[in-house]
Amino acid sequence: MNLADMLTFADIGQLNRIADYYQCECKPNSKHELIQSILTTLGSKPFFEQQIRQLNQADQRFLNNLLFDPRQFYGMEELIAIARQSMDKKESEAGSSPRDLIIRFTKSGWLFNGTTQQTRYLYQVPKDLKLRFRDVLSTHLRAGIVKTTEPSMYREEYHLMAEDLKLFLKFVQQHEIAVNAEGMMYRRSQQQLMEHLHISEELVGKAGWRFGYGRSFKDYPDRFALLYDYAFHHRLIREEQGCLRLTGAGEEKLGAEKTAEMIQLFRFWLRLYKGAVPNLSSIVYWTGECAENWSTRESLFQQIGPFIQPFYYDTAEDIYDKRIIKMMMHLGLIRAGEHEQGRVVQMTAWGLKLASSCRSISADVAPIVFDK
Repeated sequence: MNLADMLTFADIGQLNRIADYYQCECKPNSKHELIQSILTTLGSKPFFEQQIRQLNQADQRFLNNLLFDPRQFYGMEELIAIARQSMDKKESEAGSSPRDLIIRFTKSGWLFNGTTQQTRYLYQVPKDLKLRFRDVLSTHLRAGIVKTTEPSMYREEYHLMAEDLKLFLKFVQQHEIAVNAEGMMYRRSQQQLMEHLHISEELVGKAGWRFGYGRSFKDYPDRFALLYDYAFHHRLIREEQGCLRLTGAGEEKLGAEKTAEMIQLFRFWLRLYKGAVPNLSSIVYWTGECAENWSTRESLFQQIGPFIQPFYYDTAEDIYDKRIIKMMMHLGLIRAGEHEQGRVVQMTAWGLKLASSCRSISADVAPIVFDK
């Protein structure tokens, strides 16, 4: 349902609250005049853009989370959960609450109650406003991106992750791999495996914390941890009697087609990291919108970073650099290089397709839960 339809169903009290919020000049007892005045005000592109620019960070995150949530209706508890996810500690300590966010959005005419007996206690965002918000946010974010020429050298990994999955499965098939009581491969086996893969990584040291990005993230380097968790979750491998074994499904996977595998790896990554980065799909989408051409990583973070919440010891910038940009490169979504203006990235044609698909795969992508 669009804004005009929702205004028609709204009672005169709500219409007056929206009109007061935007300081519309109209008769408070005329429903027709209130609706026309609100539609005229919000129909002004400069005014609409100004509303986006004036949002604080919590409002921006709340709006962004709603834009990428495919649900049509929200219960109050669901809205409160989304709003709480949008606020950081400073905003909470300043006295702001999730309900304050929701109230502001209802006063502004961005959230409405349902119009039927079944939906009267539920909330929804007008469909046409969602599209307009996305377009205006895209224009606003892209305006702050620093574009560059192509760097003299850059790195791109294409579909190497799918190829390395097969190499990992072949390694398990051909070697007797011992694992400890927690199911972790011993360092010597890890090092031997790294020599077989297209992309080698440094093994995880004892110092520092590692949790929140998958079952094996604490034991293995980032890219391989994703591959291992993917193989374990899909039962391509199993840990039994102190050894790592290839399953029948793993043997069949050796003949899988690369493109389809890369799509599945991408979707799995979204699910695996969702616990730590709940709005990961939207961050990938905005990166796709902003980095179609070579762009500085610094300007990308300045524009998109406000949507990212810190996760324990990971700052927002750490998350964007290490958990998102780095993994997007491993998944073939971006190419990265060095330029005189700093680190630069560009979406690949493959990456643009996957990033665009993130418009509709946010809340319906459930976090990964591993079997014990």
